[in-house]
Amino acid sequence: MKPFSYERASTPAQAAAAVAARPGARFVAGGTNLLDLMKLQIETPPHLVDVNGIGLDRIEPTAQGGLRIGALVRNGDLAADARVRRDYGVLSRALVAGASGQLRNMATTAGNLLQRTRCPYFYDTNMPCNKRVPGSGCSALGGANRTHAVVGGSDQCIATHPSDMAVALRALDATVETVRADGATRVIPIADFHRLPGNTPQLDTNLQPGELITSVTLPAPLGGTQAYRKVRDRASYAFALVSVATVLQRDGTGRVALGGVAHKPWRVEAADAELPRGARAVAQRLLAGAHPTEHNAFKLALAERTLAGALAERRS
Repeated sequence: MKPFSYERASTPAQAAAAVAARPGARFVAGGTNLLDLMKLQIETPPHLVDVNGIGLDRIEPTAQGGLRIGALVRNGDLAADARVRRDYGVLSRALVAGASGQLRNMATTAGNLLQRTRCPYFYDTNMPCNKRVPGSGCSALGGANRTHAVVGGSDQCIATHPSDMAVALRALDATVETVRADGATRVIPIADFHRLPGNTPQLDTNLQPGELITSVTLPAPLGGTQAYRKVRDRASYAFALVSVATVLQRDGTGRVALGGVAHKPWRVEAADAELPRGARAVAQRLLAGAHPTEHNAFKLALAERTLAGALAERRS
């Protein structure tokens, strides 16, 4: 780990200004991903701004009937919240499916959204990786890519986004609230928060330098049957090969989002209209234009079968 300086912020605006003032500076809260990357010298921030003391650790009702989740709410607390379990079951289930209990008790809402890919070539500093070193090449394209993206990738990167929570938030149409260094705030739909790799795979989100997440807002409860199904290589502490978040109504309508298949949580709203026709019709629309590799083409069938299992829960 390279040397770095450190300070504690007392307000969101102060934290944003401190990071904006130092090129390469980073926010730190739970540190469950950032500190690992710093140890490997994948991330080498010269300055860390601790945001744990800025008061963003509450879950509060909104005037519109939803919930505002502070950026520093721990994943374990969010999953266990009675309101989340009752009205946003897909989110609670997705959180419990991610990581271990110890990590969930440290990881934050904002940190979960911002975690970096677990592509092994991103973590191996001896291998070319456009996400780590832009312009160096993508080792995954011709390498071991069984766990990689089948849709939304580019000739620069086929990494997948690792968050389970973000997939559920995409199905719920959550919004992300932020503050900038000048104190200005904005609201970003979760659909627009994460980026596809394109020619800039080093950029995971549409946040501006120094922009700080302050909260995530859930809309009023959608009701229906909510499920999160995650298929992985082992039952605990593994990232998704494919995951499916569903919010399904008795009349056959609903919402579907996929994880483990793209550089961001994957939802195609037009696919929701296919739900009455069944899993195959939905999967065909969701994965239209897919470009799997020799090693991960199985994800196309796996996504359809995982979705079929989630749809069966509605009928049971």
